[in-house]
Amino acid sequence: MADSKVKKDKKDTDEKPEGKRNYLVALLLSIFVGSLGVDRFYMGLIGTGILKLLTLGGCGIWWLIDLILIATNNLKDSDGKFLHKD
Repeated sequence: MADSKVKKDKKDTDEKPEGKRNYLVALLLSIFVGSLGVDRFYMGLIGTGILKLLTLGGCGIWWLIDLILIATNNLKDSDGKFLHKD
């Protein structure tokens, strides 16, 4: 009986908590103006957005990494939650 509770609790922790920011908007911002840090500003990550703006997306490397992280929905917003998909 305790085993079923453990399995149920594990299943609940597998789900990613979704925030209020939209996945598609973040992805499109990252593709078109990600090198200027606009995607980071949208997700509420102001400090890293400014750094990304000043370095032009880390000479393209940071932009590419963020693009991959957003496309796979592995980048959290400023609230520590993942982007939500409609």
